[in-house]
Amino acid sequence: MHSEVSQSAQRVAERLLEKKAQDIRIVDISGMTIIADAFVIASGRTVVQTRALYDELLEKEGPPRRAEGYAAGRWIMMDYGDILVHIFHEEEREFYDLERLWDRG
Repeated sequence: MHSEVSQSAQRVAERLLEKKAQDIRIVDISGMTIIADAFVIASGRTVVQTRALYDELLEKEGPPRRAEGYAAGRWIMMDYGDILVHIFHEEEREFYDLERLWDRG
């Protein structure tokens, strides 16, 4: 992962942490796909919190190229080009387990 992508992903992770996101992970997917270089994955305890995490990134990082899932608030995806942010409700995160799907090991 390029250092500027790594720094951007770290900044996004820190903003999510400031808003009390749970279990924040940065997953390097560079070389595995052309869709992005990294995922930032985080969990919220409630639909209200997942939306608040989205709103925080929208305010601090600006609008993503694309976003999906805000209305339901169970899995919100934000596309920032080299970084895809996935904000999950805890139950959906456990079910979809993106970290396992994209594990390099």
